[in-house]
Amino acid sequence: MLESASQLNTQAIELASQGEYKEAIACFKKALTFEQDNYLLWFNLGVTYRDSGDLYMAKEALLKAYSIENQDDEVIETLALINFNIGEKREALDFCNIGLTLNEENSHLWNTLGVIHFNSENFEKAASCFERAITINPYYYDALFNLRDTYMETGNQVGYLMCINQMKEIKDHGSINV
Repeated sequence: MLESASQLNTQAIELASQGEYKEAIACFKKALTFEQDNYLLWFNLGVTYRDSGDLYMAKEALLKAYSIENQDDEVIETLALINFNIGEKREALDFCNIGLTLNEENSHLWNTLGVIHFNSENFEKAASCFERAITINPYYYDALFNLRDTYMETGNQVGYLMCINQMKEIKDHGSINV
């Protein structure tokens, strides 16, 4: 059977899911020799680099994916998180804002933006972002968790307790959504 980008992509995803990142990366690179303008291959390569711990190579691959397809929420969100994790807060904020301009109903981007503000100790902005995320998706556990912590920082006891109750309800009913 002849190799194809699709077949190599599937193989690479399987290898990455088993923690065999070096082999997965090699498969993605080979797939890219067939389809170098396939942004999903670049995206998958970036995610695999991220999962292997190489955030700088992840960023490089994700920027290539973004240069090919700059409307994909997942690419933009992943770039925001990578930039945040390597300490490039300004770029992380920029990608969040770009993504939210394209899709203001993206609860994950609101949560990511909230995390950036929280880590800058801008708790009011963080709370607003987390509140927006759970308004969009009331079962978004991570955003509730982050909002709870933000309310604790700001002394909002009522909000803090509301988050705890909502998180407990989600856990009790098995509706955790990320």
